[in-house]
Amino acid sequence: MSERGEVARWGRAAALSLLAGTVGGAAVLAGQAIAARSREYAQPELGLVLRATVGRADAPPLRLVLLGDSSALGVGVDRFEDTIGGQLANLLAEGPAGRRVQLSSVGVSGSRATDLATQVARALLGERPDVAVVLIGANDATAMSRSGDAAAYLGSAVRRLREAHVEVVVGTCPDLGAVRAVAAPLRQVLGWSGRRMARAQTAAVLDAGGTVVDLGTETGPVFRADAGTLCHDGFHPSADGYRVWAHALLPAVEAAAAVAFRHHRRPPTG
Repeated sequence: MSERGEVARWGRAAALSLLAGTVGGAAVLAGQAIAARSREYAQPELGLVLRATVGRADAPPLRLVLLGDSSALGVGVDRFEDTIGGQLANLLAEGPAGRRVQLSSVGVSGSRATDLATQVARALLGERPDVAVVLIGANDATAMSRSGDAAAYLGSAVRRLREAHVEVVVGTCPDLGAVRAVAAPLRQVLGWSGRRMARAQTAAVLDAGGTVVDLGTETGPVFRADAGTLCHDGFHPSADGYRVWAHALLPAVEAAAAVAFRHHRRPPTG
């Protein structure tokens, strides 16, 4: 989930007033959108480390890069260990394969799918990453973007990474119906938009050769049941929320790391 302007763009949700069925319902949506714009939301923590190495020095190395929106930066927490990247890196380092994770993030808070092209270029500068984790979609969904268009930009980014021999795992748009920064019926409208976005993302990512983790389906029920999975702003994940996401992503990232190790780190023979 992200915050640059996505809340301001919630005003567009009022355009779906037909879902409310009455003029009064449209007025409720418009009022909730205005209230959402006036809230204060978590900002990127400038002190957080965007590059770190986690794990034993003698463990097999794994270059892991995060792309996407504020989720890729860990907006909502103030310790590296609590970010999605920090938690994934620690899980990979402590797991059966015992990786030494060289972690970096090129994500930018507020990003939408159209911003991924620049991030891919940054991710491919210098030493190529082994695995890329892409977290995107919340801003596109809150902006009521065309899901097909947003998914096409995401698919293009995944395809470029795969052509560079990077394994790609995409966490699709999370369950926006779980956010507590807005109330019903706007929350239901956002949830619908997020599910529509996630479906389009899934098709595009699979077609481009990436792996999909449906964050909405896999973790949405937890976020809906436990308010502690969101930080103080009721929109971005808390440390517990990022932990839930990290565990959901972990099997796919471990599998991608194993493929990368086999294909790109096989020792020379002869």
